[in-house]
Amino acid sequence: MADQVLHITNGSSLTHYLNELDFKGDFLTWHEMLCEGPTVKHINSDDFISVRKAFLNQFYDVEIDEYEYKTELHKLDATEKYSEIILWFEYDLFCHINMVAVISLLNEKKITLPISLVCSGRIPGEINLKGLSELTPEQIDEHYKNRIKLTTKDIDIATSVWQIYCGKDHNLLKPFITKKSSYEYLGCCLKAHLRRFPDYKSGLSVIEHNILNLLNKYEVNSKHHLLGYALNYQGYYGFGDIQLMRMIDKLSIFYTEENNQVKLNRKGHDVLLKHHNFASEINDAMIFGGLNRLDYQFNKKENKLIKTILHAN
Repeated sequence: MADQVLHITNGSSLTHYLNELDFKGDFLTWHEMLCEGPTVKHINSDDFISVRKAFLNQFYDVEIDEYEYKTELHKLDATEKYSEIILWFEYDLFCHINMVAVISLLNEKKITLPISLVCSGRIPGEINLKGLSELTPEQIDEHYKNRIKLTTKDIDIATSVWQIYCGKDHNLLKPFITKKSSYEYLGCCLKAHLRRFPDYKSGLSVIEHNILNLLNKYEVNSKHHLLGYALNYQGYYGFGDIQLMRMIDKLSIFYTEENNQVKLNRKGHDVLLKHHNFASEINDAMIFGGLNRLDYQFNKKENKLIKTILHAN
């Protein structure tokens, strides 16, 4: 009887860490950032690779190693030797979009093995939420022992969230914010996702507002310094350096850099006060799954996405 485990991790740093801790089994490392850029429902397809390659090259000047990517996914072609698949993903939006995609891929390939989830986040006695690679060996071991076996309902929820994310109506994600499941942080991540769209008053997303608010609150001497603050104070997003620096650069109309200081300019103070909608000036045409962020705005009063007037047709 098969008794080997397949671990699917959220990145190479965690794979290396688990190998150092002598975790037994095979590893599939998920190298993607599906929280940004266009996606298609069928992950095991040439279309999926094509749209992801084009996006990562255009927005981040990153080249996908297609051979390495396909080699990792080929590990799912011979799962009969495994007794269980264990997913290692964290509490944030970055990880959760990847996680629901992986679960959808397993479902797409009709893999019926038991699937368990190891998810980090709140740690007793700790103030801040923790990523898996930040856990001590003892904490990793405890998380592993307490891994959660996903039910059929959990798998259905993940595949539904992925399909909606790839589609044109992200308001359909709202019911999943309060739906009970084994995903402790899914609701927080979906709320964070909807608020990535421009606010209907200021034109800033929550994370963009937060970046400018950090400039208003702290003395910042460089964009790299600001990046450090943004990484530490981003809540449930889990974005990396290149994602946040891209946002910081896009927000340059709101600050000045001189004499080793980065400060809000008049327009920066105006946008924080929500005196004017600056979405068109920021002009960030990032795509989230199936939607261009400029086509919708988040209405806090109605707690939903509404079509941008300029794109109402």
